[in-house]
Amino acid sequence: MFRILKRTNIRASTCLQVGALLVIIFLWKDCMDHKTIHLKEDVRNDASKTKPPSKSASGVHSWPRCEQNRSAASDTDFGSIPQSVQDFLYYRHCRHFPMLLDLPDKCGGASGSAEVFLLLVIKSSPENYDRREVLRKTWAKERLQNGVRIQRIFISGTTGTGFEKDSMNGVLKLEQHEHSDILQWDFSDSLYNFTLKQILFLEWMERNCPNARFLLNADDDVFAVTDNVVEYLQSLEDNNGNKHLFTGHLIQNVRPTALSWSKHFIPVQVQESGSYPPFCSGGGILLSGYTALVIYNMSQSIPILPFDDIYMGMCLAKAGLTPSSHNGVMTTSLYIPSSNVDEYDPCYYREILLVHRFLPAYIYLMWDRIHNPDLKC
Repeated sequence: MFRILKRTNIRASTCLQVGALLVIIFLWKDCMDHKTIHLKEDVRNDASKTKPPSKSASGVHSWPRCEQNRSAASDTDFGSIPQSVQDFLYYRHCRHFPMLLDLPDKCGGASGSAEVFLLLVIKSSPENYDRREVLRKTWAKERLQNGVRIQRIFISGTTGTGFEKDSMNGVLKLEQHEHSDILQWDFSDSLYNFTLKQILFLEWMERNCPNARFLLNADDDVFAVTDNVVEYLQSLEDNNGNKHLFTGHLIQNVRPTALSWSKHFIPVQVQESGSYPPFCSGGGILLSGYTALVIYNMSQSIPILPFDDIYMGMCLAKAGLTPSSHNGVMTTSLYIPSSNVDEYDPCYYREILLVHRFLPAYIYLMWDRIHNPDLKC
């Protein structure tokens, strides 16, 4: 009897142990299934974050639209800063925007881009049609100069809303059809987005034109003597675009502007006070292809600041590089010795590299004057 009870107790105990083990196995499997589901979701989420740009039917690289960061408005003083700064803070985290106009073969493809000696990268808003047309006929004309190749690209965002935006985009499409020289993204083309425009261009350059030797990064209201630019770049010893170059009108010892009425106003919500590293005025900068890609790489870990010239100086500083001054780049004004002389006398301009703030008509006139074979100075 004792043996039967003992055997029965052992069987009961064994059944309980087996049952408990089955429960544990079931719970473990259920847990692992949930973990697998979450892991797959995490992988999908990570993949969506790093998903490369897709191509539309027209071959344009395009990223999904970046959403507004509403938490930017949680700052107690957010409502007191200008709307342009608020808009910047809402989208500051965005590094990619849908591309509207692309030029994947502009440099002959990535492998052929080393044939581009000077790439003219000109910042231009959609409404500045007259400026672009004049530049195409003058200093930004694509050509061989001193045996090397000059290529031109205008970089742009969008302006306006509704019908106005559609009309301006239509103008750029017409220009693109005729000239094939415009990169355009679907973001607001405003002063506070100049840095975004530069980053988007540099990303495009890394993909489509990584071996271009040199770049002239300029606004569309400058007058540049690109003949002189080519001569200067060809005179550089031991630098064919594969070493550091970043030169222009050097600016140093500048702090963020705290004056809210200034167009360069930087509130503390954007950047804490402190001095900027040295930088070159954004009206016109000469840089090597090597330095352009260094700036792009550094930009991946530096929060976007509204003004592109200051931001590029920050990228250079992080890379341990410095900008330099060139007295042929005049982004403030050109010295004219007397108010009684013609300020558009070509003799004042034929030896320079670049002057900022020229009206289109005077760009057209000056280009013709400095190339007059009968010019005597």
